[in-house]
Amino acid sequence: MKTALITGITGQDGSYLAEFLLEKGYRVFGLVRRSSTLNFERIHHIQDQIELLSGDLTDQNSIYYALQQAEPQEVYNLAAQSFVQTSWTQPVLTGDVTALGVTRVLEAIRVFDPKIRFYQASSSEMFGKVQAVPQKEDTPFYPRSPYGVAKVYGHWATVNFRESYGTFAVSGILFNHESPRRGLEFVTRKVTDAVARIKFGMQKELRLGNLDAQRDWGFAGDYVRAMWLMLQQDTPDDYVVAMGETHSVRELVETAFSYVDLDWQAYVVQDPRFMRPAEVDLLVGDPAKAREELGWVPEVSFRELVHMMVDADLARLQEPQRAVAFSAG
Repeated sequence: MKTALITGITGQDGSYLAEFLLEKGYRVFGLVRRSSTLNFERIHHIQDQIELLSGDLTDQNSIYYALQQAEPQEVYNLAAQSFVQTSWTQPVLTGDVTALGVTRVLEAIRVFDPKIRFYQASSSEMFGKVQAVPQKEDTPFYPRSPYGVAKVYGHWATVNFRESYGTFAVSGILFNHESPRRGLEFVTRKVTDAVARIKFGMQKELRLGNLDAQRDWGFAGDYVRAMWLMLQQDTPDDYVVAMGETHSVRELVETAFSYVDLDWQAYVVQDPRFMRPAEVDLLVGDPAKAREELGWVPEVSFRELVHMMVDADLARLQEPQRAVAFSAG
């Protein structure tokens, strides 16, 4: 039985990856930050199948101790301060966790067991002000947010440990990947949650920033397969994981609202408060290398993803209404 340690296991990607590895027969450990309020909502259904360890990417000793307890063959570093908007108001925290945290994990692996295979969650935000379209593994980085800058640091730290110490360390340069488990602060989930609320008469409008921003959106459940595939290769390397197609926020909104027979223009208001200080206008990845070398092919389309997320939010909001109706009856 293989053993894996996942940082960020309570997040969207961590929960899908934990499910995937359990299905593969892994023993799964998750690193969770010490906190007075713990949110296990995304892993509640598998919590009795995984083992949680206390630790923090800002604490080198806790990472090393987690490695001692789990003795993993694979480490997936998914933990980060991952909300781009927050990185402007908390740039130092973002750098400490999202950048230096990667080095702490890599150094702990180097000291504890150099044979451990390491996956780093890199991001399309590293490309920022894109230097080429579409973006490939060798496209120069030009980050446009403290989050993107921190991810570039983590990416190059991963490459450096691979080249300096022979660590089996890979970076998955993942483009935007969403799901019903995405946090409400992210635009995709903000939209689908609002669509459900407006449909039920619980909300009257949806305020958004730049409707012309374009992203390459895929399904998180598809993308965690690529993470695993990278660590099964004979030699470590970096891969862009993307759908290879771009959609604007406006198209996202249109797709979500039309799915429940609503005219988005009657409800959506552009609000300057949600505009980024420095926008990333066009992100679209070229997944050719992942397709050819890993055999990775996404299974869920953009439209199917949006519909899946709207369905999930409709179902979530419908449950309390059913409960009230039942008690009244």
